[in-house]
Amino acid sequence: MKYNCDMIADLLPLYVDDVCSPASRAAVEEHLSDCSVCRELCENMRKGGAVIENNIIRERDEVLVRQAKFFKRRSAIAGSIIGAIFALPILICLIVDLAAGAGLTWFFIVLTAMFIPTSLIVVPLMACEDKLFWTITSFTASLLALLGVCCIYSGGDWFLTAASSVIFGLSLPLMPFVVTAKPVASRIGNNKGLLLVSEYTISYILMMLCIGLKSGSDNFFSIAAAYSLPALVFMWGLFALIRIPKWNGLLKTASCLFFSAVMFFFSDTMILFTYAHRKYIPPMTFSFDTNENANGALCWSVLIAGTVLAAIFAIAGTVRAMSGNRKELSK
Repeated sequence: MKYNCDMIADLLPLYVDDVCSPASRAAVEEHLSDCSVCRELCENMRKGGAVIENNIIRERDEVLVRQAKFFKRRSAIAGSIIGAIFALPILICLIVDLAAGAGLTWFFIVLTAMFIPTSLIVVPLMACEDKLFWTITSFTASLLALLGVCCIYSGGDWFLTAASSVIFGLSLPLMPFVVTAKPVASRIGNNKGLLLVSEYTISYILMMLCIGLKSGSDNFFSIAAAYSLPALVFMWGLFALIRIPKWNGLLKTASCLFFSAVMFFFSDTMILFTYAHRKYIPPMTFSFDTNENANGALCWSVLIAGTVLAAIFAIAGTVRAMSGNRKELSK
């Protein structure tokens, strides 16, 4: 053997950890091929290293579990204290109402009102998982409960109008977080976009229906349908162009730009045809002497600019697709 066992024993820790130089590695491997004693020592080091690594991983996991339990306890205690503080106004209102002999008039209003800060502060502290999802859900429910109680005690009939408007308004910024939360995402799979667009559509139609029934106007629904149709077609059209075609990003951008320009150009056409059954095409005048001519100039400008931009992206996307196809063929 070219190297003695003592020198190899000094190099074995570096060899096992794979941090030695190529020359040292070659020397160790040459020695191990002839020395059974050093081979056994090397195997023991490797087994011992695996045991140590497993112990470190186990200890790390135990520390993380202990820390998680500690913070959960702290959050639960903080949530309980804050909940008790929020209960004080409810208790005071109950005592005052009963002492004044007024019955439980304001008690339920104060009770449901305190649900709102509770949903925003206590629920995130008490929820173990999906804090944002449960916060959004509890906040929406508490707000609807407050509207319902106020409507009952005021003797009004506006609850459905207010509730549908609140649901639609909150869904616009918050629904993307809801569909990506684990309790929802695990059930809908890859249909997050479809659920999002469907919820926007349903909540909007429900809101307009409630407003129309409350307004009592004879032509409300025809006007609402005429002005809502372009927006709904635009939203669903963009969703279909992004979701369905198996194109690259540049080609999808081109299709969305062209579709947006076309929808902007024909929006007045759709509104007038839906409401008054009148055929209308924006005039190609490019003058601003009247409102109609100004609107036509704007529509044609957007259509031309959108078409040019869409063509640029379409050319770039086609070049990228052809380049990708050539690379696939070359393989």
